[in-house]
Amino acid sequence: MGARKNTLRKLQCVAALGAACALPAMAQTSVQVTGLVDNFIGSVKYSGDAGRSSVVNSGGMTTSWFGFKGTEDLGGGLKAKFNLTSFFRADTGGAGRFDGNETFFSRDANVGLIGSFGEVSLGRDLAPHFLPSILFNPFGDSFQLSPLMLHADVPLFNGSRWSNSVAADTGWSNQVVYTTPNMAGLKANIHYQFGEVAGQTGKNNVGMNLLYSNGPLGLAAYYQKIKVNNPLEQTAGNVLPAATLVGGLTPARQTGWFVGGSYDFAVAKLFATYNQTSHDIDLKDRTMQLGTSIPLGQGAILASWANTKRDGAAIGQDLKRNTASFGYDYNISKRTDLYAVYMYDKITRQNTGNTVALGIRHRF
Repeated sequence: MGARKNTLRKLQCVAALGAACALPAMAQTSVQVTGLVDNFIGSVKYSGDAGRSSVVNSGGMTTSWFGFKGTEDLGGGLKAKFNLTSFFRADTGGAGRFDGNETFFSRDANVGLIGSFGEVSLGRDLAPHFLPSILFNPFGDSFQLSPLMLHADVPLFNGSRWSNSVAADTGWSNQVVYTTPNMAGLKANIHYQFGEVAGQTGKNNVGMNLLYSNGPLGLAAYYQKIKVNNPLEQTAGNVLPAATLVGGLTPARQTGWFVGGSYDFAVAKLFATYNQTSHDIDLKDRTMQLGTSIPLGQGAILASWANTKRDGAAIGQDLKRNTASFGYDYNISKRTDLYAVYMYDKITRQNTGNTVALGIRHRF
């Protein structure tokens, strides 16, 4: 019995010594467990759906995610940083954003340096179009209820065969991102994704964005050139489905650009964006979005409308899609909010869609 106590004391001493030795290293390091859980109950019908679905779904206003973020002070104004974050579906507990989204850290998986020169990041990170899109519409990064994000990034696997207008994913793997220092409210992000295909160094994605914020005024722009058939991006929702195009044609390259602005009048914040994508085949999308966020009580009234015009010989007919969302987002606390949203959706020669969603979102 005495031997066991001595052994236990030795183990406790070793553990205490190890913790003491680790303190100097940890004193320079900040690691954060962070994430967000978002679920909603509702009745969902997009334009082209055969019928209405009653659902409890994840990610009404923001895709649910969790992970780890951290920085280490290296001295002299230099810091190391890392991000490892993963999407999940809080309604079922399933991993990823959708079935087949098997990459575990599909939201972020990168490491880099921060200094007076700006930031450099290596790994999986945001695509150039993502930040301008979510910052300049009142529904942010909602892939269920934001008209702009639905048109840009979400295909409809229904009778409409509507494909997302912006090819590739909202995050790019195997990329280098350089972010400039803040220059009187202006920042730029330059993105280069390696295709990693032997003998085919041209299979890569490139792009950049500009973000400006000064008082009530915000401005943004992006440009990106995408190899739609980049093997790193061949996951659901990232390429234009061949079924959309006449003769089974599939575009191999896409060029896209965007301009957007916002102005906060205090009584209301207004948003306006325009983006255009074109392909190596005759196919072009033009999307305009208008929106507003009006403070009311402990929350805000949200409204947004997006219109996409799709034309070109590749589809054989001109198409239009109009989507409008109206709702209220109520802040229970700094971390938790409740939301109620109604959405209207209509594609040329398709039946009308109407969606109602009541949800809760919590950040940690």
